[in-house]
Amino acid sequence: MDRTRQFRRGIYLLPTLFTIGNLFCGYSSLVRSLEGALEQAAVFIIIAGVLDGLDGRIARLTHTSSDFGVQFDSLADIVSFGVAPALLAYQWALQPLDRMGRLIAFIFVVCAAMRLARFNLKVNVDEKRHFAGLPSPAAGAVIACVVFAFPAPVADRWSTVAIALLVSSVALLMISRFRYRSFKEFDLRNRRSYVYVLPLAAMVVAIAVYPKWALPIFSVAYASSAPAGYVVGLFRRLLFPQPATAIRASTNTEVADEPAVR
Repeated sequence: MDRTRQFRRGIYLLPTLFTIGNLFCGYSSLVRSLEGALEQAAVFIIIAGVLDGLDGRIARLTHTSSDFGVQFDSLADIVSFGVAPALLAYQWALQPLDRMGRLIAFIFVVCAAMRLARFNLKVNVDEKRHFAGLPSPAAGAVIACVVFAFPAPVADRWSTVAIALLVSSVALLMISRFRYRSFKEFDLRNRRSYVYVLPLAAMVVAIAVYPKWALPIFSVAYASSAPAGYVVGLFRRLLFPQPATAIRASTNTEVADEPAVR
């Protein structure tokens, strides 16, 4: 019994170590942003996103989920996907806007904190196929991947305004109610059709061969998928109205609230 208890106590370290790695990457990104190494700062945020996805999956596979892990993960996320992307965006493009640039970066941090707080309140809700709002790691990845593709500081005013709109839009998507696909039903242990391998292989090859193009395209595409799907669904409902019973059934569908729940 004692050996089993010690084993389970030790196995809890696995997801926690990944969370510590996530936090370390967020901290390193902040340091590199202040030093002006924007490309490296962006890479640290991208690595933090990978670690954040792994810690939750490992916790579920090893049955080591805990309340401490959930709270620790959220605190790490606010650094890696809230403060770090906001400072990176400010150092990269928002600084010429002076006070407005600082305000936009702060709004990003506030929205990330609100997104994570909403997750903590709904941590006991059963996870479904969709997230409510853009997950904070995906929001941070949008900023990091764009900076990774174009690391030179932005000096053109119109480009600065465009990036300010991008940062503001991503921040608002985090606290929106748009439905984002969670991909939680995709279990690597289950048998799947060979058709699933082709798009996954194409994504892996694209990221490996053309990372500076593939990463921003995939991240922006995911962030835009829910608003685009909402607009398509709105036009579909206008053109092909559904019965009232079908509408009520669709509105009662629950959604998940974060990609890495532990």
